[in-house]
Parts: sequence; C-alpha cells; structure tokens
Amino acid sequence: MFDIGFWELTIIGVVALLVIGPERLPRVARTAGLWLGRARRFVSTVKADIDREIAADELKQTLAKQAEVPELYDIVEDTKQTIQKTQQPVAEQRQPADNEAPAKNPNDAGG
Repeated sequence: MFDIGFWELTIIGVVALLVIGPERLPRVARTAGLWLGRARRFVSTVKADIDREIAADELKQTLAKQAEVPELYDIVEDTKQTIQKTQQPVAEQRQPADNEAPAKNPNDAGG
C-alpha cells in the first residue's frame, strides 16, 4: 500500500516523540494501533462483500447464458417424459402384485 521503509518509520517515531512527548507517546501509539486495526477489519469486510457480489453477478450471468440455450430445455423435457414413461409400466406391474396373496413356498416347514 504505502512504500515506507525502516528509516521513514524511524523519522516518524522521532518526530512523534518530540511533538507528543515521552509520557503520552505509548497511549497515542496504542490508540493509533487500535484505529489501524479497526480500519483494516473494515477494509477486509468491505473487500469480502465486494468479492461476494462479484461472484453472485458472475453466477447470474452464467445462469442467464445457460437459460438462452434452448437445447437445455429440450433435454430436460425429454428426460421428464422418459421418466414418466418408465414409471407408468412399473406402477402397473406393482398393482397386480400387491393385490395377489403371497404364494406359499413348498420349502417352508411352517405348514
């Protein structure tokens, strides 16, 4: 972010010591650290929110592109029809089998 090296920080520290004084410098440094931490957390929160919004927009664009493809709807409809066609004979096969009494097995010793 900022291109501040060791010597720049040293000069800032010496000037702060001369201007603020040695008694108040630790309290000012602590307060500055707290504000810097809050600012960093705020920036990271805003950045995460922006990233989420960008991801949501990309997802919306992808879904919109897929919605424009008519073949996808044809495939879905064909699949639904195939499932319905296969379910009808299976249901018809189950009904007579459910209505019949179970056949006795000659191997049963129960009598």
